[in-house]
Amino acid sequence: MCPRAGEAAVRWLVGWSSIAASFGTAGRVSGHGAARAPGHGPRHGSGQGGYDSNGHGPQGYGSNGYGSDGYGSNGYGANGYGANGYGHPDSGYADAGAPLRGGIADAAHPGDPGADAERTVHPVGAQLLWGDPDPLWAVGDWRPDEIRMLTADPADPFTRLAVLGVCGATDAELRRALYAARGGALRHLTQWSGSYTAVVQAGRRITVVGDLAGARPVFYTPWASGTAYATAALPLADLIEAQLDIGHLAALLACPESPEALGDGTPYAGVRRIPPGHALILREGSREITGYEPVASLAVAAPEADPERAVEGVREALVDAVRARLTAPRHAPDAMPPYDPGPVPGMGPADRRAARGAPAPGVGADLSGGSASATLALLAAGLPGAPGTLLSPAGARLLAVTFNDLATPQGREPEMERAHAIAADPRLHHVVVAAAEEALPYADLDGPLTDEPGPSLVFAARERRRLAAGSADHFTGHGARQVLDAHPARLADLLMDRRRRYLLRPVAALARSASASGESLLVPLTVYSAARRLARTTYRAGMEAAAARLREGGVAVRPSGPVDASLAALTWSRPGPAAGWLTGEALAEVSIRLIAAAGRPPLSLRPGEARARSVLARHAADHRVFEQAVEVRSQRLHAPFLDNQVVRASRALPESLRVQPGARAAILRTVLSSTGVRELPPGWGVTAHTPNETATRLGLRAALEELLALFAAPLLADAGLIDARVVQQALLDAADGRPVPLDGLAELVSMELWLGRLLARRGTCWTGTTAARRRAVPEGVPVHRPALS
Repeated sequence: MCPRAGEAAVRWLVGWSSIAASFGTAGRVSGHGAARAPGHGPRHGSGQGGYDSNGHGPQGYGSNGYGSDGYGSNGYGANGYGANGYGHPDSGYADAGAPLRGGIADAAHPGDPGADAERTVHPVGAQLLWGDPDPLWAVGDWRPDEIRMLTADPADPFTRLAVLGVCGATDAELRRALYAARGGALRHLTQWSGSYTAVVQAGRRITVVGDLAGARPVFYTPWASGTAYATAALPLADLIEAQLDIGHLAALLACPESPEALGDGTPYAGVRRIPPGHALILREGSREITGYEPVASLAVAAPEADPERAVEGVREALVDAVRARLTAPRHAPDAMPPYDPGPVPGMGPADRRAARGAPAPGVGADLSGGSASATLALLAAGLPGAPGTLLSPAGARLLAVTFNDLATPQGREPEMERAHAIAADPRLHHVVVAAAEEALPYADLDGPLTDEPGPSLVFAARERRRLAAGSADHFTGHGARQVLDAHPARLADLLMDRRRRYLLRPVAALARSASASGESLLVPLTVYSAARRLARTTYRAGMEAAAARLREGGVAVRPSGPVDASLAALTWSRPGPAAGWLTGEALAEVSIRLIAAAGRPPLSLRPGEARARSVLARHAADHRVFEQAVEVRSQRLHAPFLDNQVVRASRALPESLRVQPGARAAILRTVLSSTGVRELPPGWGVTAHTPNETATRLGLRAALEELLALFAAPLLADAGLIDARVVQQALLDAADGRPVPLDGLAELVSMELWLGRLLARRGTCWTGTTAARRRAVPEGVPVHRPALS
C-alpha cells in the first residue's frame, strides 16, 4: 500500500541480540541461515536489496516506513503492510515448505527465554537482511543500491557486513574492512565517503557503528534478556511500550546544546542513544559502547597542523563526498503524480511537476547564494560524468533551486543576485521557487510525525515547497557552519595554548560590528577577559555554575548582536532560548542533571573543542528531524558536510585558521579554486544573516489564532514544563513586534506539535502472531508529576 504523494517516508534498521540463539523472526531462514530460495534476499557484495516470496522488493516494502498513512493520525503502521500481506509472518526468505525455526515453537521448556519474550514479534513492513541468531531488518523505502551486504567467506555465513545508505566503498574495500572489524578495528568502517550505517556480525558479536556528527544515530534498549537496537528511537519505544522522559524534554528546551544535560537519553524512557563517534557492540545480548576515534592527549596540545595541507584534506573529502552521490545509480520518482493537465499559462513543465509535489529525476542542489550551497552545486556540476538530469538532449545539467520569499524580499537582494550570477554557469539549470504568505513560517502546521522533536517542524511547509522543485537526489549545505566555523569558545583554547596573537583579528572584527553602538573600544577587553575566564574555568566548575544559573532563574535570553552572542557562547554551558519560559521545577530538574554530569568529564577538556562537538551534534540531530519533516516521496537529501570524512578533515584544520573572520568562505573558495572554479560573484562568502526575523513575525501573526488555541491547554503544561498563559502572552508579544526570542518560541511550538502528533497516532511499528499491540506512550503525557525533594 503506497503512501500518498508528498507524504514522508522514513528508513531505519532494527535488530536485536540476546542470550538465546533462537528467535521467531518473520521469514526465518531454514537450517543455519545460509540457504535462501533462489533469487531471494540481498545478494552478497552486489548492493541489491532482497525480495520476499511475494516478489516485493525494497521499494515495495517500506515506501512509508512507519505506516501507510505516514506520521499523522494513523501513525506508524496503523493501516500498514500487514493488511496487504507485507510483513506477514509466513512471508520472507524461507524456502517453500520449510518450517520456520525459532521463537515459541522451538522453546525447549516453558522457562526458555524465547517463550517469555514473544519472539515472533517483527517490524511492520520490513525486509529481513539476515535471520537468527541476532536478526536484522531494514524498514522503509530503501533503494536497491542503498543496501549492500557482503560475507567474508561463503563457508562462514555468520561473518558478514551490511552497509545501508550512500557509501563510496568498493566491494574489495568492504571486504577488507570486514576482516579488520572482525579483529576489533572499527575505524575502518567509517573511512569511506558518503553517509551510511554499518552493521557487522562476527559469530554472536554484533557491531553497529554510528557516525561522527550524529546525523545517523544508533539507539538501543534492553529487551528480551538482551538488547534491541535501531537507527530510530520510536520503534524501540513501541517495542518496550516506553513512557515519555519528561526530564529529557525539559533538557531539550533548557539546554539544547549541552549534551551534559541531555546525556544519552531520548524523549522515550528506557531508549538510549550512543554518542557520536561511538559504536554499539553486542555479545549474546550484553552490550558495550566504545569510541573508535583517537583521543587527544590532555597534557599537551596537539601540534599545529599545516593550514595548506589541512585545507587540501577538506577539498579531497568534499569532492569524494559529492562523487559518491554522483556515481550512485540515478533514480526517478517511484510513482508519478496525477496526470499533468497540460500547459498552464505562466508555468513550465518543471513548475507543474513541482506543484504536483514530485521531484525531478537525477541530481540537484540548493543555490541560496550562500557559500556552502554554492560550493556543492559547483562541485557537483563540475565533476566529470553526467552530474545532472537524465536524458537531457542538451547534455546533463545540474538542477539548482533558489527560494525567493516574496513576502519579505527586503534584505535578500544581494543573495538573490549572487545566486543568479552563479546559475549563469551553463552546467546549471536554475529554478526559482517563489512564494508569499502561503510559505511563511508557522504556515500549515499539520505535518508528519518525526522520530524526535525539533525546531524545524514550524518551517517544514516552507522548506518542503522548495524541495519539491528539486531532484530525486538533492544536495544541501547543512552543517557547513558547524563543521568549518570556529565556535567562540575556541578563543579560550588559543589562550590555553599561549597563542594570543591569533585573537587580534577576530576581536577586531567584533569591535567593528559594535562600532555603531559606540562601545567598540571596550569590546576587545571584554572579549579577552571572557575568553581568559573560560580558559581558567574547569569543566566541573563550569557545569556547577550553569546548574546554579538554572536554579536561580537567570535564564532570560534577550536578542543580541554578534558581540553579545559571542560573549554568551564563552562558557561551558548556557541556557537555550526557550529556557526563560520553563517552570522552576523543570529548570531545577535540568540543574540536577548538570550537577550529575559535572563528575563525568567529556571527551575533551578543552572548552572550545568540547563546545564545538556539542553544537555539531545538536545540529546533526536537528537536521535528521528536518529530513523527516520535509521529506518528499522518492527524494533523498544529501548533506556532505556531515559525512564522516568531511568532519574528520575539518577537525584537522588548525584553530588559528578557524577563528579568523571569513575563514569558512576562504576555505571553500580555496576548495573551488583547486577544482577549477576561480570566478565567483562579488560578495560571495559574506556571512549570511540569521533567519529572517520579519518573515517569522509575519508567520506568527498569520497563525496567531491557531497558535493561541494550541497553547490553550498544552501538553507541555500537563507535563509541568511551562505555564500556558505565559507562553500565550509571549506569542502575543512576538506578533506585536516586541523583543522576544523567536527561536525559543519555535522550539516550544515544535515540541507541542510533536507531542500532539505522537499521542494522536493509532498505529505501531511492530506486529507478530503472539505479540500484543505495542505502542509507545500508551498512557499519554503524565499530568501529575512528583515534586522535587
